[in-house]
Amino acid sequence: MMHNNNHLVIMAGGVGSRFWPMSTVEKPKQFIDVLGVGKSLMQLTYDRFKGITNPENVWVVTNERYVDIVHEQLPDIPIGNILSEPCRRNTAPCIAYVSFRIKKTDPKANIVVTPSDHIVTDQEEFRRVIKNCLKFTSETDAIVTLGMKPTRPETGYGYIQADLTAPSARNKEIFRVDKFREKPDLETAKKYISQKSFYWNAGIFIWNVSTIVNAFRIYQPCIARIFENITNVLGTAEEQAMINKVYPECESISVDYAIMEKTEEIFVSPADFGWSDLGTWGSLHVQSQKDFFGNALIGENIQVFDSKNCIVHTTDEKKVVIQGLDGYIVAEKGNTLLICQLSEEQRIKQFAGEK
Repeated sequence: MMHNNNHLVIMAGGVGSRFWPMSTVEKPKQFIDVLGVGKSLMQLTYDRFKGITNPENVWVVTNERYVDIVHEQLPDIPIGNILSEPCRRNTAPCIAYVSFRIKKTDPKANIVVTPSDHIVTDQEEFRRVIKNCLKFTSETDAIVTLGMKPTRPETGYGYIQADLTAPSARNKEIFRVDKFREKPDLETAKKYISQKSFYWNAGIFIWNVSTIVNAFRIYQPCIARIFENITNVLGTAEEQAMINKVYPECESISVDYAIMEKTEEIFVSPADFGWSDLGTWGSLHVQSQKDFFGNALIGENIQVFDSKNCIVHTTDEKKVVIQGLDGYIVAEKGNTLLICQLSEEQRIKQFAGEK
């Protein structure tokens, strides 16, 4: 059943610098066909919510320089639903802005917030879990976050510790959150996954609009006040000029710190639908189809000899031949070619000349 009060918010403002040279400030990874499937990560994100919400209830929050790309890649959603941030302020101001904006037109809105650059392999199970959570938040004042069943001791994700002793009375698949945990070191990550109650924090949140707006009023009154004060211009021709003026006043803070770790009514829905945060070349290598020797090849005409455990992403080249590499990234875009050991990929920002 499609619900007219269901809204989807896609956060698409990041610059994806760990995927250089494929991802650049001009065109970050969420707008790129990273997997070689003919659709960008943002388009894949939009597609997996089909049947959950109508296109006119889909919102994208992005940086002002990407508004045209979003409009071009998601032509079905109203241009007025692409909200433009004049500067980067992390996820809390972004979520506050879109929440106040939605509340003005649909005070009964039930909202899913998702990043634009994750992948999900089991679409059907994903939709089932999301619908289940939306039903729960439409009936309660709860905030729900998705917890992914960990498959390895990952140090790149935050963790959610769930209280599995008693599910919510309304929904057997939803549990209270005991604690949010920072990205751990390897030893701590191993300890977490040896226990059943730890899940990866996927950064996907479900709530109704009044719940999240009230949470901002209570826990982040400064941010809430900024948007309260401009409610009368939201949805009008003056909105953008006003946002450009007040948005830089928001503190740069993640929604995890700002709201999740403070609020009482916070729940987790443990889920398992083949989720990955495509944050790095290494994670793309893990997710991609590989040949017998562990090479993931994304491009038209790539030949490899005596090579193993490599990720090759050369979608612009006519022909690429590689010999004798083990555990390398070979990535080419525009006028830039990167050849780098996978084990050294944390240095990519340095290679890209970022300070």
